[in-house]
Amino acid sequence: MSNTNAGNVQTADTKKTGVNIRTMALVAMFGAVSVILMLVEFPLPFLAPPFYKLDFSEVPVMIGTFAMGPLAGVGIELIKILLNLMFNGTITAGVGEAANFIIGCSMVLPAGLIYRRHKTRKNAVIGLAAGTATMIVVGCFVNAFVLLPAYSAGLGIPMDTLVGMGTAINPAITNVGWFVVIAVAPFNLVKGVLVSIVTMLLYKRVSVIIKGNLTGKR
Repeated sequence: MSNTNAGNVQTADTKKTGVNIRTMALVAMFGAVSVILMLVEFPLPFLAPPFYKLDFSEVPVMIGTFAMGPLAGVGIELIKILLNLMFNGTITAGVGEAANFIIGCSMVLPAGLIYRRHKTRKNAVIGLAAGTATMIVVGCFVNAFVLLPAYSAGLGIPMDTLVGMGTAINPAITNVGWFVVIAVAPFNLVKGVLVSIVTMLLYKRVSVIIKGNLTGKR
């Protein structure tokens, strides 16, 4: 190999290492921003009991996913969950946090994979819609079989009492199955739609900064 070729390979490796470091730094930064946004939460009392609270912590996750790919989105989601666990602790021995990670990824991965194929506004909308639909389905199963039982055990509240909180909002909620269909699914639908709207409004503006950081340009 000539000195010129060797120099080119070394330069390419150096650039690749620099991009990887910048990507990791951005993933960590977006994860930190997501944790901060988790602090600003509010209930939707017309849809679900007050222990279900809406926040916009998925917005930085989605922006990072569109800019850096689905794996980066999963990394941001993981950092968000771990930092929240570190600062706020857990009442479910980590079970609730793991379940929330799965639910978050169920929106991030479909959206990111679809957008990565063709990075157009149309594909972004389709990806976000698919991610929201997946999150609704996965959220119902995870809430029914993992989250609600975990919080019932962690808080010492019988499952019947949790279901009763849903019944107070909608008399049609008579068991866990109807709870997740009538309360959890609409809650996640509203969350997915709002996160999607904010992501679409902010992504193009933020992506210019992200791409500048990834390429080392200012």
